Amino acid sequence: MPTYVILMNLTDQGARNIKDAPARIQAVAKSLEAAGGRMLAFYHVMGPYDYVAITEGPSDELALAQLLALGMAGNVRTTTRKAFSMEAFEDILKKLP
Repeated sequence: MPTYVILMNLTDQGARNIKDAPARIQAVAKSLEAAGGRMLAFYHVMGPYDYVAITEGPSDELALAQLLALGMAGNVRTTTRKAFSMEAFEDILKKLP
């Protein structure tokens, strides 16, 4: 399954409702699982981002739908990167001339 690194910033709404964040994060994890994916890790971090999540899902299309739904809720804005395992990276390197 494709893996994604999701960098998140709280919106004003998300900051105002920060005490509800753990329940929202659990709900997102359950939604992702119901759609065939899973949250591998979730961190609250210091620096330019507020949260970092590592997820996997069956397709880029599902990931995009989940990210759009997350944005629609209005608590975070996301920047997402598709990640490649070392094994996948090695397979890609074998294709180089």
